[in-house]
Amino acid sequence: MNAPLRFNEALLIADRAFQPFQCVAWAPQDGTGLLSLTVIDRTSTRLLGRTQLTSNIYSDPQQFAKVLKQSRDELTQKGFDLAPWSMPE
Repeated sequence: MNAPLRFNEALLIADRAFQPFQCVAWAPQDGTGLLSLTVIDRTSTRLLGRTQLTSNIYSDPQQFAKVLKQSRDELTQKGFDLAPWSMPE
């Protein structure tokens, strides 16, 4: 996947990257282009991780994949068991 990602594509990819947990994503309506991702447990009671990405990162498939992999690795190091995942082609 080399074409720039659209915002909605990035949201779907991020959601799949953190299964079986929930990935909640939002973008402030202030025009900054930031995307905030928060990973929570299925009961929505425990925050597992959070990050903010600029549009330059989430629109670039290689950069976005790298950031998602780093976040997944951090969660795994904290003892959370994630489903297998790879960046869509």
